[in-house]
Amino acid sequence: MATRPPTREQCLLHKEKCLSLYTGICSRLLFPLHERLKGHDSVARRQRLEKSQWWPVDRLAEEQALRLRDFLVGIGARVPYHRDLFRRLGFDPASVRTTADLSLLPLLGKPDIRANVERLKADGHGPLTRYNTGGSSGEPLIFYMGKGRKSHDVAAKWRATRWWDVDIGDRELVVWGSPIELGAQDRLRRLRDGIMRSHLLPAFEMSAENLDHFVDAIRDRRPAMLFGYPSSLSLIAQRAQQRNLDMRGLGIKVVFVTSEKLYDQQRAVISQVFGCPVANGYGARDAGFIAHECPAGSLHLSAEDIVVETVRPDGKPAAPGEPGEIVVTHMATGDFPFVRYRTGDIGLLSDKTCACGRGLPVLEDVQGRTTDFVVARDGIVMHGLALIYTLRDLPGVERFRIEQVSIDQTLVQVVAGPAFERASEERIVRDFKARLGETVDVRVDRVAAIASEASGKFRYVVSRVSGATSQATRN
Repeated sequence: MATRPPTREQCLLHKEKCLSLYTGICSRLLFPLHERLKGHDSVARRQRLEKSQWWPVDRLAEEQALRLRDFLVGIGARVPYHRDLFRRLGFDPASVRTTADLSLLPLLGKPDIRANVERLKADGHGPLTRYNTGGSSGEPLIFYMGKGRKSHDVAAKWRATRWWDVDIGDRELVVWGSPIELGAQDRLRRLRDGIMRSHLLPAFEMSAENLDHFVDAIRDRRPAMLFGYPSSLSLIAQRAQQRNLDMRGLGIKVVFVTSEKLYDQQRAVISQVFGCPVANGYGARDAGFIAHECPAGSLHLSAEDIVVETVRPDGKPAAPGEPGEIVVTHMATGDFPFVRYRTGDIGLLSDKTCACGRGLPVLEDVQGRTTDFVVARDGIVMHGLALIYTLRDLPGVERFRIEQVSIDQTLVQVVAGPAFERASEERIVRDFKARLGETVDVRVDRVAAIASEASGKFRYVVSRVSGATSQATRN
């Protein structure tokens, strides 16, 4: 009796089972082996994090305080910078009882790190890797990471990834532009990414040709997850819309975005085009993996290893729901400590618990960098969204960038399509003057393209006005 050939549905089901098996091999065997060979304990850390995320709020707070005390005692003994700082202040780290005791220490800014790079290295430290930030808001910052910090970052991101029913080994497309990542694409890196089924698409130039390439790559590879900048992924989604391509049946389960502010319009178009939820993340290369969105919609802090404060311009703690500068103490950085580190970002902490049941604290909102705020001629500080809305409402605006050069001048670059008319330009000038002041010089320049920053990120608003940083948290 002849055997019937398998149906298409049976072939797809068999393929998915094989892929799921491969994902299990990657996440349980190959990637843990990779981390062990690098001297990282990220697997054990992730397992601990997956247990502690369900602890009650009080228990998490108690454990966080104990961890903080041990961390401060350790760096007070081993790190020259903090040893001298604690002695000068008369600060006894062993007396720390709650995270609120951090307020007894000064804030740590980038200039402090630049001036004390060698003295911030712990005595007898283990292997350290040199890193630097992109310097988008000024001079790049050079700092170092030990294996403990790397292990935490991997474990925290891994935990959050699994919240969305995807894992290491599932097909992933990464739209990224950091020269650090792109420069590391040597043979071993490419081999590892290939084994883990993670493919990198460089996000430096978002031309129409490249956007078509990105759309086609997503359709060909049919990833389970996308990861990248919200600006880049929203442009890719819009390009797919323009081509009338249906991306919803590709099997994408989630789109992870990070490293820029996620705007509501970006979330909407990404979710609509790819037919899946968008999971926002918040962190930075220097400050670490700080928070990630859960399926219930909350940005959860990685509280087991990170203490997050929001601070008013006068240095006092902001109340829950009150905007303040985000300040981070990363307790996995004993070899090169970040204690009360100023991120330059404005955010709001929440005192509410999440419906998902996790006891992890919630970051209510990240409003953006202090340079995402603009200052009106009369001194009033407002978020750049007040200007962005005008440009988003105008037909023919394909891309834009707003630069507040000074209190008296604002430059608007526009990549204009056929629908952009003289009246559109006049409306930009009129609306911006209404918000910034009638005497402000608002110049609109039509350009062929707007480049991303060296890191690959894209910033819609940049303010060069001094005072925006200190005033942004007052409004």
